[in-house]
Amino acid sequence: MYPLFFSLVLRRLDPERAHHLAFTVIRLLPRIGVGALLRLATRPHPSLATSTLGLEFDSPFGVAAGFDKDAEGMRGLWQLGFGHVEVGTLTALAQPGNERPRLFRLIADRAVINRMGFNNGGSAAAAPRLRRERARSRRPIIGVNIGKSRAVEVESAIPDYLESTRLLAPTADYLAVNVSSPNTPGLRGLQEIERLAPLLSAVKAAAGDTPVLVKISPDLSDDEVRKIAELVTELRLDGIIATNTTLSRENLRTPADVVEAAGAGGLSGAPLAPRSLEVLRLIRSKVPAELCVISVGGVDTAHDVAERLAAGATLVQGYTAFLYRGPLWARHINRGLATARAELSSAIPNA
Repeated sequence: MYPLFFSLVLRRLDPERAHHLAFTVIRLLPRIGVGALLRLATRPHPSLATSTLGLEFDSPFGVAAGFDKDAEGMRGLWQLGFGHVEVGTLTALAQPGNERPRLFRLIADRAVINRMGFNNGGSAAAAPRLRRERARSRRPIIGVNIGKSRAVEVESAIPDYLESTRLLAPTADYLAVNVSSPNTPGLRGLQEIERLAPLLSAVKAAAGDTPVLVKISPDLSDDEVRKIAELVTELRLDGIIATNTTLSRENLRTPADVVEAAGAGGLSGAPLAPRSLEVLRLIRSKVPAELCVISVGGVDTAHDVAERLAAGATLVQGYTAFLYRGPLWARHINRGLATARAELSSAIPNA
């Protein structure tokens, strides 16, 4: 039913408005009593359990940052079947983000262009919600993605990130340092090793026992990816998230005039898959086997997730295909993964 609903209703709505409508329903799931029943139907098979970051994930498949920017729908997303929820990006200063329109569908490519600009209510406002959720006995694993406030100059980025770390690390199962969004001026410059090393060192020291990962861009050169992987190993960070959205507009099926009309912003979805997979393989070739590598970018089906896991991903995240697949997307992914693992096990004697 969802493809028909998308075709007849959702695609006719402004993308950001459609997102807010869907997100409102997700937020309400736990409150109206439907979510607990839904979780019974969507919970992952025990065979999908994954241990990493000192945590037990009931599935390797989670929802990427950007969907739940203000940590308001964590429980509802978990009840839809996601193994973890990464919230944010949250900034030390509350900010409205860029002017609308700022979210555009490329339906022919199963992709999205966004220039949201880290719109969020700020780290201090999100912290109590995160604290309440983590106090529950049955809850999702929660990653918290932090970024630089737009009003803060790049030269003052470290104190800004440290303020979010101070507020949010105690409320997070892991912390993701976002230095790779294309929608905050100067942010991607923080991926330069000379700037990245002191930033990550400071956040790691301030985060205490909370695992720290860094989220990187797909637009880095292969050599830059390798250098960041080496830095993460040197600093003994807990992991890397690869990748964020891309500035590339190559090999799109959507007419060029439609793409041009959408304007600037990061592209996510299916066209990002090849580069995201390349970056994953580059990282895995440079880091220890125990390092957590979260692969995100262009993931759509259970086969896509299985491919990332086979290429060395510890966990996999998705977002854009959620808009095209609908509310049972995580359930379909988990069921497909469980079936694939069962088939593999039966094909290998004594597996």
